[in-house]
Parts: sequence; structure tokens; C-alpha cells
Amino acid sequence: MAAEQQVEESPTPRQSRRCAPAWWSHPDGPGPGREPIFRRREEPRDGDAVRGRARGLRRLLHIPAQRAARGSVSRRSRTLRPQRTARTKRRTPPFGPRLASPRGILIVTVVVVVASLIGGGLGVAVEGARQGGRLTLSKAPATSKTPSHTAEVLHAVLPGIVYLQVVADGQQTTGTGVLLDADGHILTNSHVVAPDGTPGTVTVTFNTGQRHPATLVGRDVGTDLAVLRVTGVSGLTPAVLGDSDDIQVGDPVMAVGDPYGLRGTVTSGIVSALDRPIVSGPGMPGGPSYLDAVQTDAAINPGNSGGPLLDASGTVIGINTVIRSADPDSTDPYGNSSDSGSIGLGFAIPIDQAAAVAAQLIGTGHADPPMIGVTLDRSFQGGAKITAVAQRKSPLHVGDIVTADDGIAVTDADDLIALVRGRKQNAETVLTVLRDGDSLPVVVHLTSGPSDSTSTRA
Repeated sequence: MAAEQQVEESPTPRQSRRCAPAWWSHPDGPGPGREPIFRRREEPRDGDAVRGRARGLRRLLHIPAQRAARGSVSRRSRTLRPQRTARTKRRTPPFGPRLASPRGILIVTVVVVVASLIGGGLGVAVEGARQGGRLTLSKAPATSKTPSHTAEVLHAVLPGIVYLQVVADGQQTTGTGVLLDADGHILTNSHVVAPDGTPGTVTVTFNTGQRHPATLVGRDVGTDLAVLRVTGVSGLTPAVLGDSDDIQVGDPVMAVGDPYGLRGTVTSGIVSALDRPIVSGPGMPGGPSYLDAVQTDAAINPGNSGGPLLDASGTVIGINTVIRSADPDSTDPYGNSSDSGSIGLGFAIPIDQAAAVAAQLIGTGHADPPMIGVTLDRSFQGGAKITAVAQRKSPLHVGDIVTADDGIAVTDADDLIALVRGRKQNAETVLTVLRDGDSLPVVVHLTSGPSDSTSTRA
């Protein structure tokens, strides 16, 4: 073709398809292999020769003269492209001419690939290493972990806690107990060893997993406490008993037991309240139990009964006994049904009361709780109304209505019985009494008497 005849050297097929403009030059300057594809002929540019070549080019490409004067035509798309003039500035690549060249692009690509590989390698090194096509997560380096205070306390206390399996009337139930001494005496609840009112066969499981049969030393239904004993066992570690007078609302506590057969279960909470008068199991054989209880929100469930309520130092401050049922239709909200579960309202017998009853059961086989020597009207509401006085020299009178005991409100006879039984024997208590319309403080000396949970004696 006519246009191709103007080239001094025959271009390669690829060059013939790329029509580089005459002003093209390599960014690195002239050199071997970097000559422009098209060169202008070194000949005089007289006007007739130039105009003649322009006319021939227009006839060859069928371009009107007025359009050819304004622009050039792409041989591939045949669309007009404006020619560069002396005023047109060439745009510099954003990263300089060297990076815009093929060599610069290659360098940038290599840098990006290497950076990606390094970043991916660091990520794998942080999360793990690939082994056999599988990512294995790395673990933290092994360090010596210092046991927490709670863990140390429990480690020392658990040997003094035992777990009970009771078979009575063909039914098996579970409970927990506290080892009192090296002679094998165990403190637990009366309803644990006699779930239906009749004592069953008891097997004790120690913290080591050893199992031994136990015999019943004595039990007291009125306080819901019982003492068992295992013999022929040595190396026992008794639990440490605390002082109920040191308990304060808000103190952290832990409960340890065998809920639903899960031995060694530990739950935690706080002391929610003190001196809660609770009457448990009024329909149980032998009558109800009266508790001057410690309330806690530590989870207590069936199987925790008889187990310890521990303070932060690991001393026993109570014996877990009952929980409040969430069943609004329950006739015994503080009963011992196995269908009930923790709702954060658990109650424990203060350890001072439990230890005093345990000592009596070990010594005599029965318990004589503290009493004020009166008979009460259980149908009266608004206080505990006295209907009879056992002692002639008692400061209490028939017709007196007790509204408080040591500042704790009394709403009925059951409240007063529970609070009195939570006091220490041979101690004194201050009762608030309504007498002839006046509210009087009355100091009463506590005596001991036989437990009678079926009567209205206090």
C-alpha cells in the first residue's frame, strides 16, 4: 500500500498493525532496539511535495479534505483523533516515567507479589502452621498458673464433704453431708436419711471415691438435722466449722453438694438475708421443721440438702436444707420435692444451731431445742398470740402478742417458733410484746425442752 511504501525498513507483522505517531520515543532515550517504528524521510519539505503526499493519502483513505486537515484517522477504527500540537503537554505517569515503562511495571508487580507472600506468611505464623494441607492453630506457651484463692480453699475443703445415697421403700435418693470429726460422724438433714419419714439404708461416698455404709446416730425432725457415722475408716479430714454470728448480708459464699447425682458440684453466691423464719415440710411424716435460716442465692438443688454453705475462707457457716419453689400452686413452697429446682432462693441452717443439735444427737441420740415456755395460737395472724405459759415466774402473760424477736418481725406462731429455735440455749432474747394496747420490750431467758414439732409450743 502507499502508506507502507514510505517506511525505510519493512516492519514486522505486529509493527504493521501498530501505527505509532511520529513523535513517539522510548522513555530511556534512543538505543539499540528502541528506534521509532516510523521515521520521517530526511528530505526537503517543499510545499508541492508535502501537498502532493497529503492529497494522495486523502484519496487512498477516502477522507474529505476538510476533515483531514483537522485530525488523523486510526486505521483500525477509522475514527478521528485530534493531533497533538505544540501547546499540548504530555501527561507524566503518576509514578514517573521509569515506573510507567514495561520494566517499571514488572518491578511494581514483583514488589506487590513479594509483599503479599510475606503478609500471608506472617498471618499463618500468627494463627498456626500448615501441616499436611491442614491449618493447625498455635497454642499459647505453657506457663505456670497460680491457683486462685477459691481453688485453694476448695482443694482443702472437699475432703471434709461426703455424698449420700439413701435407699428407702425401694426408692433411691441422694444428699450431701459434712464430716464432723475423725471418728466418722457426719452431719446432714433429717429428710435426707428419712425421705418418707422412715430412715433408709445409707451409703457414704468420700471425696476419694471410696464407699462405706453408714449407721444413723440420731435425728431431729423439728430442726431437720441428723447425724450418721461410718466406722473402720482412717485418715479422715473433718470440715472446719465457723461462727454464725460472723455472717453478714453480702458475704460471698459457696455451696457444695450432689445435685441430681452430680457429686462435687460447686456453686457460688452471696448471703442474701439472715434470720429468715422458714417452716418446711408441714405435710411430712413427723411434722414440720422450723428454721431460723440463712438465705443465699447460691444455686441449691435436690441433692444439695445436708451439704455445707461455705464462706470465702472455706469454713462451714450453714447446712443447706431447703429452697423456695417457683410453683405458685405448691402447698409446700419450702418442701423437699425432687421436681423443684433453684430459683436463687436457698436456705441453710446456721452452723451454730446445727452444731448444737449435732452435739446433742451424738451425746444422747435426741435434741432439746431452746424454748421460751409458752403455747401459741397458730390460727392468729398479726403476731404470735400466747395462750398458755409454762413457768409461773415467766415475764410473759397469757394474751400477750409477740410482734418481734430481737428486732425481727413476727407475723404468726410459726415465725416465733423458728426464731426461738435458732437462738442459743441458756441465752436471752428480747421480745416485743403487745399487752393491753402497749408495746413493751420483754427479756426472756431461754430454756431447753424436748422437741415437739407437732405442737404449738415455743
